[in-house]
Amino acid sequence: MKKIFTFFFIASIILAACSGEENTTATAEPSATQGSEKTQTAEPAVETASRLNVDEEALNGLAIDVWIPWYGIESDLFNTFVNEFNSQNEWGIRVNAENQINFSNMYDKVTASLPTDDRPDLVIALPEHAQGWYTDGAVTDLTEYVEDSKYGIDSSDIPFVFWNQDLAEEVRVAFPAQRTAQFLLWNETWAKELGFDLMPASSEDFQKQSCGAQKSMLSDEFAENDSLGGWLVNADSMTAYSWMLAFGGGVLEEGNYRFLTPNNIDAFKFLRELSETSCAWQSAPADPLSSFANREALFITASLHDLPGVARAFAAANSTDKWSVIPFPAENNGLMVVYGSSYVILESTEEEQLAAWLFVKWLLDNKQDARWVETTHLFPLRTSTLDLLGDYEKTHPQWKQAVDLLPEGEMQPKLASWRTIKIMLGDGFAHMYRVNVASGQVAAILAQMETMAKDLSK
Repeated sequence: MKKIFTFFFIASIILAACSGEENTTATAEPSATQGSEKTQTAEPAVETASRLNVDEEALNGLAIDVWIPWYGIESDLFNTFVNEFNSQNEWGIRVNAENQINFSNMYDKVTASLPTDDRPDLVIALPEHAQGWYTDGAVTDLTEYVEDSKYGIDSSDIPFVFWNQDLAEEVRVAFPAQRTAQFLLWNETWAKELGFDLMPASSEDFQKQSCGAQKSMLSDEFAENDSLGGWLVNADSMTAYSWMLAFGGGVLEEGNYRFLTPNNIDAFKFLRELSETSCAWQSAPADPLSSFANREALFITASLHDLPGVARAFAAANSTDKWSVIPFPAENNGLMVVYGSSYVILESTEEEQLAAWLFVKWLLDNKQDARWVETTHLFPLRTSTLDLLGDYEKTHPQWKQAVDLLPEGEMQPKLASWRTIKIMLGDGFAHMYRVNVASGQVAAILAQMETMAKDLSK
């Protein structure tokens, strides 16, 4: 056991050293005043006044800098949006977009720019990054923009699990930009052949189905697949966090990091016992999507961006099996962890902040929101956008299943320190499988995680 601790401890030191790495706005309806009974003529509607006290004329010709973390199709679509906004917006605002390659590089560059005059006006970053910059006094509270009678937005149209992620107590430090989720995929056709008609509603059901799939592998003449069939292990931090929540645990207790709890021990012990009984297995070079399509795994862990790849894998395997998105089994209807990036407006002039907000609001329009979905396959940020996605739903049924699970969505911790803690969680979870920690020893791993979490969050 000392060897396990030593390896994990050294890994954590290396990690720590390089970890630099609702209020609803009521949109005013145009009012009409009645004239005399003879004329009954309505007067022109009076434009709603903004409480932000920014002269719109000052926005004409104003340029704002936006930093993005994307590449490929997301970057291309965003640049298309920028060009459309620049040519169409009524205020004469001009947006300049600059690509920062990825979220880690974005965080480092934005943090370095904060004390300078070269910082951007708007960035697309992770919620935990926004929390840290807010603590540094560099983030604009978006509450008054959201609630403004003229420039605001109806927050009731945004799912709760998206909306509340970007709060620091009562302060809105960011606004949802993209959201995805971690969930399980289940081969429904194969499960029914094994005698399981319903998706697993509990950890016991999950174990029975996983073990049933593994046992079915013993009935053929191929010895090399005898250890396959159940859940294909995924050691991502979001997977670990999802299983902890599914067992009633988590990483926080009264606002502080807490890993060594009975529920977390039960979760990790359950997962390790699945491996010890060959009901869960690990792949080396194998592609999880192909393994799922070829009936080597009854369950795999995935996120929204994986779904098109899964469909292609089933087509390549000539499989007609029906597969479904399901939540991690828990007592209350299961759950899935929702996460993603957010729009963060940094402190600048009132005019620049409003210009950045107007661009964000334009991006959240249903038409732009629907185009994001069709290009990235992620969640629509507004519930009303689903009205524009009827054809997409028909051709992407598993995506619709994930959307229907949003009421069971869970948020990540709303703490700046989550930036490094989640890396540590994933590292510790993967280490548990890498060295085959016995199910009876998982408490020691959780204790080590808790110690490191407290050190990293100081």
